[in-house]
Amino acid sequence: MAKEASNGSQTPASKPPPTPSPLRNSKFFQANMRILITGGAGFIGSHLVDKLMQNEKNEVIVADNYFTGSKDNLQKWIGHPRFELIRHDVTEPLLIEVDRIYHLACPASPIFYKYNPVKTIKTNVIGTLNMLGLAKRVGARILLTSTSEVYGDPLEHPQKEEYWGNVNPIGVRSCYDEGKRVAETLMFDYHRQHGIEIRIARIFNTYGPRMNIDDGRVVSNFIAQALRDEALTVQAPGTQTRSFCYVSDMVDGLVRLMEGEHTGPINIGNPGEFTMMELAETVKELINPSVPINVVENTPDDPRQRKPDITKAKELLGWEPKVKLRDGLPLMEEDFRLRLGVQKK
Repeated sequence: MAKEASNGSQTPASKPPPTPSPLRNSKFFQANMRILITGGAGFIGSHLVDKLMQNEKNEVIVADNYFTGSKDNLQKWIGHPRFELIRHDVTEPLLIEVDRIYHLACPASPIFYKYNPVKTIKTNVIGTLNMLGLAKRVGARILLTSTSEVYGDPLEHPQKEEYWGNVNPIGVRSCYDEGKRVAETLMFDYHRQHGIEIRIARIFNTYGPRMNIDDGRVVSNFIAQALRDEALTVQAPGTQTRSFCYVSDMVDGLVRLMEGEHTGPINIGNPGEFTMMELAETVKELINPSVPINVVENTPDDPRQRKPDITKAKELLGWEPKVKLRDGLPLMEEDFRLRLGVQKK
């Protein structure tokens, strides 16, 4: 069957996909859909669990090593008959029978991936190899959450899927950027060589409840600083842009991609673009008008612009984000207030 290639043309997989479990074709027994989510105790992963558990025909298995994820994010599902939680590191093989694999496992914040760059690249490369090996063995469809970081510091704006990127291979962020680029390569090689059904989402900045409070990402930083009455620290020059997608929109996009007919890669993100200074001003206005804004030194290889071209997501998945930044920030503020124990004044 012809599939869409990364450059938008059609490339046939050289082999048909492996057959899933014989139970799938049983006349008398309707098996549930068994779904594995690696990194399912993390920020996006746990929201994906919430969405998939709403369908009574889904059984959800989460594999997570809790490097950046937390059991707290899954509290309401622990003990549920259709839910299973495994403490597992994807750099080790996992033997399990499933129909779908959402491969989200990887530290996604600079603070974590710079703390342990070797672990980050191992997760991206060996972890993805292990999950593809599992998909091949059991005939599962696999979705990789890749990242806008594959575009590096882009020379094209906004970024289309056909853009190959502008990435430093030896910088402090390379373990993540290049790791995800290799993960995409592995996905397509398994697809072409073994007929594995693959899906690749390139996700852009996402925000919402359950983000790690001190994970170094800009939205969580600003909200935590505003709630603690600290100055909002904007990295110089403050004119660099990002686009922010609320987590419920992101999860909806991932599920549509998994259940659709297109391999991707497909950009999933919100094309609304804000400078860091505009974001700081918005957080200040909505949460704590009395805090000052300070400009601080920037980290190396920080991209100047990030904005997805989501034409493909609209046309192929019928997806576009619904939640505006001004509506999403208060929902995240509420969650952070609870976790930090800060009352509204």
